[in-house]
Amino acid sequence: MSSTYGTLFKISTFGESHGAGIGVIIDGCPAGLTFDTDFIQHDLDRRKPGQSRITTQRREADEFEVLSGVFEGVTQGTPIALVIRNTDQRSKDYGHIAQQFRPSHADYTYQAKYGTRDYRGGGRSSARETAARVAAGAVAKLLLQGQGVHIQAYVSQVGKLKLEKSYADMDLAVAEENAVRCPDPETAERMFALIDETRKKGDSIGGMVDCVITGVPAGWGEPVFDKLHAELGKAMLSINAVKGFEYGSGFAGAEQYGSEHNDEFYTDEAGQVRTKTNQSGGIQGGISNGETIYFRTAFKPVATIMQDQDSVDSAGNAVVVSGKGRHDPCVVPRAVPIVEAMAALVLADMWLRSRANK
Repeated sequence: MSSTYGTLFKISTFGESHGAGIGVIIDGCPAGLTFDTDFIQHDLDRRKPGQSRITTQRREADEFEVLSGVFEGVTQGTPIALVIRNTDQRSKDYGHIAQQFRPSHADYTYQAKYGTRDYRGGGRSSARETAARVAAGAVAKLLLQGQGVHIQAYVSQVGKLKLEKSYADMDLAVAEENAVRCPDPETAERMFALIDETRKKGDSIGGMVDCVITGVPAGWGEPVFDKLHAELGKAMLSINAVKGFEYGSGFAGAEQYGSEHNDEFYTDEAGQVRTKTNQSGGIQGGISNGETIYFRTAFKPVATIMQDQDSVDSAGNAVVVSGKGRHDPCVVPRAVPIVEAMAALVLADMWLRSRANK
């Protein structure tokens, strides 16, 4: 099973949803970085369950422990091990699916591949694993802050309800002031109502998370196969429930002429090469060009719903699966810090790889 990501800034996550805990080992973090535990815990708090009535009511503090790699508040250049204990498991909620395959879950495919599976909350396939990524991503953010890089994600769509404003026309920090994490308060209220209505019906709904990255200089990215956008796409598509990724003009670019789509260059007053437009999303030829990087990630509706669904069991018999347990009716509000974390991991790795090439 692949649980490792990165080339120079490398992480390996471990643990299951209903095991003793989850965690991550970070290898390649340079020595001398101030290890801001409050900053890391803040990002974990943004992802943790039980934040409002539109998120799962599982109660986990998600407080992390540092097992290695940090001394007197500073990284040592050695592997950093972080662990988050599970404290609110209710494994009995999953006893009824021990031999049943939940529709659109990983139950059947894990059984087909490994011949066994942990049915308690999905085990390793659970989004609980992403807490470890957020912890590692927060460390990557600390590293990137020293390079002037800022990463901000936000919810731009829930179901068919879309945020109509561009990221350039909003204060993205406002996203953290509401439960949905949408930077437009009026739209956020409508999104909250839609998610809450969906929850009451025992259903789930999908959505979109946009991400804006500033401060990345020209030159980050590793063509041919490790293009910056390719690595961002891989990172986003590795997140639970993600169904799509686009950067810059994305799929809309397929509808344009080259004369409309091309980003013309100019030299600004400081002598820097810039582009008049940013259809490229800050990446050209798989390498950052110094402009704002922006991308969108699409999330499907959460697979577990509080409604009966037809399925089969491990013997191939027809069964009816009843939804139980504590689940998000819409994953996107809690996915915002996960998207940021995975983007940070990609960029921290690309920064170190770019530095190694010089």
